Amino acid sequence: MKKYVLDLKVVSNEHINEKYVLVKLTHDETLPPMLPGQFVEVRVDDSPATFLRRPISINFVDEERNQLWLLVAAVGEGTRHIAQLKSGDTLNCMLPLGNAFTMPKPQKRVLLVGGGVGVAPLLYFGKKLKEQGFEPTFLLGARSAGDLLMLDEFRKYGEVCTTTEDGSAGERGFVTNHSVLNGQPFDQISTCGPKPMMMAVARYAKEKGIYCEASLENLMACGLGACLCCVEKTTDGNLCVCKEGPIFDVNRLLW
Repeated sequence: MKKYVLDLKVVSNEHINEKYVLVKLTHDETLPPMLPGQFVEVRVDDSPATFLRRPISINFVDEERNQLWLLVAAVGEGTRHIAQLKSGDTLNCMLPLGNAFTMPKPQKRVLLVGGGVGVAPLLYFGKKLKEQGFEPTFLLGARSAGDLLMLDEFRKYGEVCTTTEDGSAGERGFVTNHSVLNGQPFDQISTCGPKPMMMAVARYAKEKGIYCEASLENLMACGLGACLCCVEKTTDGNLCVCKEGPIFDVNRLLW
């Protein structure tokens, strides 16, 4: 897909909780096509400590409003600066980057598993699945109830199951402990989140013989495969996640 470098205008910057913000962006012209699972590289201006662009998953694309949504965890200098943007500000983005989740075959049962800010790319995928006639199931995990993100948005596109480590919402434990996994088997799983969580989901999928894809969150400084910051060991050798991924069949990963 063709890549663009665009100055996008901030429509709104919604503080979901003390850590996460939802930045909605638009452009004077129609936004370029984007696929679920792809990401953008954001330039952080006016931040002397931030030299490189920051990779952020495409959370959602609202074609009717010509908006791109980015779910951002304000954990470092760069992302904290993004969290302070106001309506009318400009954010320079290189997009769309990377590959996309695989669309399942008709009549397949699809499970989308996310944890923390890793839930971000699953919302747009859920939307696209719904448009194609699927009824995806979302399995979203967090440490506590306050860390579960955008549940009302996810419920627009499928059943939402949740787990929390402290039991404050949904079922207590990790996503791989949820009772939904004990029911009718799924045909395809897509996952994104902390690496230990994705590794556990991958083990479950392999044990059950289910096709599974993981969206990796390696440090991606350039987004083009030039800087070699995001190399991952695979069955095909060392690959740049930003160029060959971020979506990988888990059977290719040497976890």
